[in-house]
Amino acid sequence: MAGHPQSRLFILVAGEASGDLLGAGLIEALRERYPDARFAGIGGPRMLAAGFEAWFPAERLAVMGLAEVLRHLPGLLRIRRTVRRRTLALRPQAFIGIDAPDFNLALERKLKQAGIRTIHYVSPSIWAWREKRAQRIGESADRVLCLFPMEPAVYARHGVDACFVGHPLADAFALHPDQRAARESLGISDDVPVLALLPGSRLGEIRRLGADFIAAAILLAQEIPNLHVIAPMANAACRSAFASELAKAGIGNRESGIGKADSRGHSLFSIPDSPFPILVLNGQSHTAMIAADAILLASGTAALEAMLAKRPMVVAYRLAALTYRIVKGFGLLKVERYSLPNHLAGREIVPELMQDRCTPQALAEALREPLRQRHLDATLLEEYVRLHELLRGEGNSGAAAAIVAP
Repeated sequence: MAGHPQSRLFILVAGEASGDLLGAGLIEALRERYPDARFAGIGGPRMLAAGFEAWFPAERLAVMGLAEVLRHLPGLLRIRRTVRRRTLALRPQAFIGIDAPDFNLALERKLKQAGIRTIHYVSPSIWAWREKRAQRIGESADRVLCLFPMEPAVYARHGVDACFVGHPLADAFALHPDQRAARESLGISDDVPVLALLPGSRLGEIRRLGADFIAAAILLAQEIPNLHVIAPMANAACRSAFASELAKAGIGNRESGIGKADSRGHSLFSIPDSPFPILVLNGQSHTAMIAADAILLASGTAALEAMLAKRPMVVAYRLAALTYRIVKGFGLLKVERYSLPNHLAGREIVPELMQDRCTPQALAEALREPLRQRHLDATLLEEYVRLHELLRGEGNSGAAAAIVAP
């Protein structure tokens, strides 16, 4: 990073695919203000494409749940010490922690105490998990940038400077996405039913959900003629993990070349002696969602994306057994609705199948009717559009950049 004494420096830390998207948008918006600005820290491929210098790749932080974090804790602590040391030495205009609260908030607290201006981008789900955390977040961040309109009021009750900047994903989707164009780009015919599988962007999620998602797809393929399945994967590690789950289910045939990636990184799998195809995509999750007639996904940002894609969905999740026992035993979860569409709507507009309810049979049952109808209910579409417009806010990445700019 030497050789640019006059240019502004911003340190960003993003821990997964959604944070990488937010970071890339923020970098581009800040560069419009400061063309010679430099950006460094922890990020993913979108941030790299925006001119970011990655000290570590974002996937190094992509662990979730107590059991998973404990297993990776020594490495995570080493990374955090390195980022803190470099940030203190470089004295940037601002440090922006993007989501990843378990990693970022402790780091931000140390940096704030040392006089570094700190901003936390993406509020943790304080509306779901212990509202009193808002005060502790304020001890770490000079400002909190919120993606959802209900969040600043929660922080205000605890004297924390927070503002709603809109959700960048709301600008990533048209109000009425073009399904035909999405299918054309993936080489999928208009006249076939399509199911999209998104078992998560973390390896632990794919290991916990992948087998059940695949089993549900097989059940549906036995009932719905000519069903096509597409599975966009966040990165190569996720593709490999999902391919392993397919192999366990007896899907794929390496000797015949099935499963070999094409020039775009996509792989085609199929059950032997069956017309049931599974196209595993290299990224392109938004295109896959828009192309689908129904989406089966892991609870998280993907549920919001599916809502913005205006598609029927089923939201599923399963925590590691130890994490789930702790969460339930201590009463840590304070909401009845898990998915973002349901929370934003204030009622259940999409099915949620969590923990023991997440079985292949239950998932297939919830998906059967949307795949047969192949269109979104008009009332649900109207609600999706309303929430989409609400989330657009005041300019998203541009609004965030205006606050981050010194």
